Amino acid sequence: MEIKIQQKAAADKAFILDNTDKAAGIPDLNDAERTYIAQAFAAEQTFVTVNQYPGLTFIILQKDKSTTWQTADAYRKAGAALLAACNRNKLGEISITNLSETTNAALLVAEGAASAAYLFLKYRTDADKIANKLRRILIAKNSATVKEVTQLQITIDALYRARTLVNEPVNYLSAEQLSAEITTMGREAGFKVTVLNKARIVKEKMGGLLAVNMGSKKPPTFTIMEYTPKKALNKKPIVLVGKGVVYDTGGLSLKPTANSMDRMKSDMGGAALVSATMYAVARMQLPLHIIALVPATDNRPGEEAYTPGDVIKMYSGKTVEVLNTDAEGRMLLADALHWAKRYKPELVVDFATLTGAAAAALGSHGIVFMGNAGEDVKQSFSASGYRQYERLAEFPMWDEYGDQIKSDIADIKNIGGPTGGAITAGKFLEHFTDYPWLHFDIAGVSFATGAKGYVPAGGTAYGMRMLLDFLAGYGK
Repeated sequence: MEIKIQQKAAADKAFILDNTDKAAGIPDLNDAERTYIAQAFAAEQTFVTVNQYPGLTFIILQKDKSTTWQTADAYRKAGAALLAACNRNKLGEISITNLSETTNAALLVAEGAASAAYLFLKYRTDADKIANKLRRILIAKNSATVKEVTQLQITIDALYRARTLVNEPVNYLSAEQLSAEITTMGREAGFKVTVLNKARIVKEKMGGLLAVNMGSKKPPTFTIMEYTPKKALNKKPIVLVGKGVVYDTGGLSLKPTANSMDRMKSDMGGAALVSATMYAVARMQLPLHIIALVPATDNRPGEEAYTPGDVIKMYSGKTVEVLNTDAEGRMLLADALHWAKRYKPELVVDFATLTGAAAAALGSHGIVFMGNAGEDVKQSFSASGYRQYERLAEFPMWDEYGDQIKSDIADIKNIGGPTGGAITAGKFLEHFTDYPWLHFDIAGVSFATGAKGYVPAGGTAYGMRMLLDFLAGYGK
């Protein structure tokens, strides 16, 4: 989707109002049309279409909600409705003008329309027939700045890339192909990408990543991204870590429940999220030194697969008793978190589709997070989550949860029993950190079985806009 500042009037237009009186500011309406709009408002319609030759005029009425973040999300949802109206009427271009008191309303509506417009059609032979008709959104000059529109375009481009990575099947997106896709993004956006192959991973003794890879015929990768601006606000880097399990069968602890493997190509949602964030950061030229790490493999029950009861020596030197091979994400994340220590980071955040417990706790409505970073950092992330409507719920990290992963024969074990699963996973990861750190479990939100509002079916990239919002405001 192309989003631009309007240079000349488009035939088809949308106007955003926050009360009915603002309809007086809509230009080029005759008396009959104004009467029609007034009658529609009286009938409590909030999306009104006026057929004006040679184009259509859409009026979006969105009254304020109880909070600013709820109002903002209502505008995004109105954008999805606008996209649907444009597609029904086979419109290729629409201009948006804001007449409301919400200064960024046009941007929010455009964001919602562009987000809803995402389709993964690479493997559809009928792609031309089902593609969106709307291809371009123009925003009136008095409704947004060029910089705001440019940043929105970059955000949408990154959002699409993250979703596409998640939607790609594993017979295309192996660990090596994931690294190749990230390399391409780095070349296009302007950040450095280094890919460690299996031989280098073996040399580094990344035991967690290698253990998960043992059942696969395809090699693992460890991808390092780095964006270094000329004048960074942070003296020490921020490190992003994303789980890159490109497909998860559960290994020898084969996933037991019906349909549980249907969406396991999405188990690299964390890798997609941090990679796309790096793409956006570099294109926006944010003044931050940021490094991102993606350990990647598939998890299969091959002849050499690691088994329940094995003891694995991790990259850090710690030993882990494996009691469930389906608790694999924490094994490779642990190696990446230990790798991050070499940068003496200011902050490390990891994103992972890690536990069914997180999905059970919050469903598809928010992200479970936890960690030892300061309250100011947590509050900043929470505020970003509300602004982007990608909300966070903090879970505690009490010592008792750490007791659940104590092992009799190794330093720790990789599962903590039937209760508190999201937290015991976090406590496992905590063992491999010695810096300010936050863990985000996106298991419940990374993949949608059906479209809802401005979020399409498939990969959602839920959390990417929140992370980008946090980084854009970092240090301010």
